[in-house]
Amino acid sequence: MAKGLLVAGFNYGMVDASEFNDWYDTEHVPERQRCKGFINCVRWLGVEDPKVSIATYDLESHAVLHSPEYKAIGGANLSPWSKRMTARAQRLLRIEGEQLVPGDAVARNSTQYLMLFACNVKPERLEEVKRWYREEHIPRLGAVPGCVSARHFVSHAGTHNSIGLYELETAETCASAAWKEAAYTPWTKEMHPHLGDALRLVLRRYQRAAA
Repeated sequence: MAKGLLVAGFNYGMVDASEFNDWYDTEHVPERQRCKGFINCVRWLGVEDPKVSIATYDLESHAVLHSPEYKAIGGANLSPWSKRMTARAQRLLRIEGEQLVPGDAVARNSTQYLMLFACNVKPERLEEVKRWYREEHIPRLGAVPGCVSARHFVSHAGTHNSIGLYELETAETCASAAWKEAAYTPWTKEMHPHLGDALRLVLRRYQRAAA
């Protein structure tokens, strides 16, 4: 069965950082860790802007997001603290995804860095873009030295309908000559005009500060 994905991202520069991190670390993430079907729950911060906060959740399947367990803590049933914090922070993205390539992989969780590329593809171009990811883009980027895993998801709900996730050994991996050679092909050039609302983030794994 294809694995699922939930990604949520905010810029929290306009809220108190201590409260934002306390909310995520002591309530929001633990709630989801206890939810059946959630595999990995990881927080990331922007390399360029540390006020960019991204949370990635690997799921047994996309159907987990429609389960009674998740509905009890999500959507209209978010806690008062969650409603307050999500209303104050600037939302960057939210994606409810299903993994297409390779399909059944989950995050290796062995690296400190992640590159995320989310976009909106017009429906009439989506099948072509999925084929590009499957046949060229993911295999080529996944083979670049320093790229530990490469995955592509289609989103069934949220701000973007396509997302690629790449676990990296260093933040510089996705700026290397090898990465650029793998990424920028004639087929990539043909696809770029169809990747709207593009959001590309290089992220480092969040670590809670010692008390």
